[in-house]
Amino acid sequence: MGSGDTSLVRRGIGSEPRIGTHFLYAGTGYGGSCFPKDVKALVRTGHDMGIDLRVLTAVEAANDSQKRVLVDKVVARFGEDLQGRRFALWGLAFKPDTDDMREAPSQVIVHELLRRGAAIRAYDPVAMDEARRVFGDLPGLSFASHQADALRDADALLIVTEWRAFKSPDFEQMRALLKQPLIFDGRNLFDPALVRGLGLEYHAIGRGEA
Repeated sequence: MGSGDTSLVRRGIGSEPRIGTHFLYAGTGYGGSCFPKDVKALVRTGHDMGIDLRVLTAVEAANDSQKRVLVDKVVARFGEDLQGRRFALWGLAFKPDTDDMREAPSQVIVHELLRRGAAIRAYDPVAMDEARRVFGDLPGLSFASHQADALRDADALLIVTEWRAFKSPDFEQMRALLKQPLIFDGRNLFDPALVRGLGLEYHAIGRGEA
């Protein structure tokens, strides 16, 4: 049975002008220094006052789960043991146009894949130096000098941050460089029918996949 398409849900909710569509995107979860901290602080304040803020507690739990969605999709496709697998990862910062990696979904994804034995070659247009500082000398993790360089001989591409530079890639080059023409898109950057029509296997988040 197929699941619903979050793009339709977004369109419906966003049609209310007081809400809009600008921030209504499915994906690998939120990060940064403010929102995660504020949610935790509100939950803790409620607890201190004897109030169970169940909606905010659910928000925090759901976001933690979303950070693992791409890993779950990779495991469903390749199995729990990822020894010998290599993945390209585009996007390390928690959002575009910053090098901020605080609470970034990429941190969870990298550690979960490495824990299963995978190797990762990562690229971010801005956050490379910060990523090297955050991850340190982590066995199995390397950094590419360009987004195309990350793709070379990878079993799949994982997209974690919605940088503008990632939105219009050379799909023919992508197919040529990847060991398998396979994309796990954590930010729903591409039209599924278009990408699959170009011969790439495509897994997005909340796009009505079976």
